[in-house]
Amino acid sequence: MTTDATPRAPMEALLAAELPDGEGWQYEPKWDGFRCLAQRDGEAVTLTSKSGKPLARYFPEVVEILGSLSETRFLVDGELIIPLGDVLSFDALQLRLHPAESRIRRLAGETPAQLMLFDLLSFGGDDFADHPLSERRAELERFHAAQAVDGILLSPESHDRQSAQSWLDRSGGALDGVIAKRLDLPYKFGERAMIKVKQQRTADCVVGGFRYAEKKREVGSLLLGLFDDDGLLHHVGFTSALKAEDRAALTERLESLIGPPGFTGSAPGGPSRWNTERTTQWQPLRHELVVEVRYDQVTARRFRHGTGFLRWRPDKNPRQCTFDQLAPELRPSELKELFGQ
Repeated sequence: MTTDATPRAPMEALLAAELPDGEGWQYEPKWDGFRCLAQRDGEAVTLTSKSGKPLARYFPEVVEILGSLSETRFLVDGELIIPLGDVLSFDALQLRLHPAESRIRRLAGETPAQLMLFDLLSFGGDDFADHPLSERRAELERFHAAQAVDGILLSPESHDRQSAQSWLDRSGGALDGVIAKRLDLPYKFGERAMIKVKQQRTADCVVGGFRYAEKKREVGSLLLGLFDDDGLLHHVGFTSALKAEDRAALTERLESLIGPPGFTGSAPGGPSRWNTERTTQWQPLRHELVVEVRYDQVTARRFRHGTGFLRWRPDKNPRQCTFDQLAPELRPSELKELFGQ
């Protein structure tokens, strides 16, 4: 039922520091999943990532749901998500990107994905991409109501900036931020025509280790840790945002601290799955250095992305670097209350 036909690239967003104000804006949650253009043309169903890669083979349960709808021709924009208990799991999505079909089928049964809809571009042979967002949203709501099945969800929206700001203030976990779109805007394939705002937070972390750069013997990244209630230091992420002119002196400083205990809880893993040249080796450090970093998203008590280096904190006792300082994650069970639905 799948095909290799690829829709055009989805509309993208520009990162901004704050939500736009004034009339004529629609605000939407930015979900913590895989962006996806989902298209059906008769019996053929495609799921396409924002980079243009086909996703259908990795999410057969979503393909099956879309293929079961009464409407046989449509193109929708949305987000693939996987709820696990009381959280949305980005790790579970990444586990689907596997070459073995048997494993994918097993995971599809154990942790089924859902498609969260937030735009409709064509429906029943009619093209709506050139219509303003206000009209596309009305069509999307009609589409969802008529085709409503388990696994196909409708993303909330608001025209009230204060409500959107409350989403942003509590983003994390299920939400990755807030998207703002002009109500009079047609769908701009492949263009950055939306605004994306993500919460930026800071945390003080112990430098529990470091990795050398790939091609020279100088520090490439600092490995960050936080203490749990049992006093164990867990690896939570890294920062490689270090000034080139500081690396030589920093390397010398770090090498003087090499030794146990390093990470006494969860430790850094091997190389990145996307960068096989990165060394698997990391150097453990004594618990003496504390660094303040900027982060945007926490998933399963780890920073999702690389963090931004802000400053050293020689005034901070490493034992004060605990998980308590991280912003609480917004869980799916809280969304009904938050969105007023």
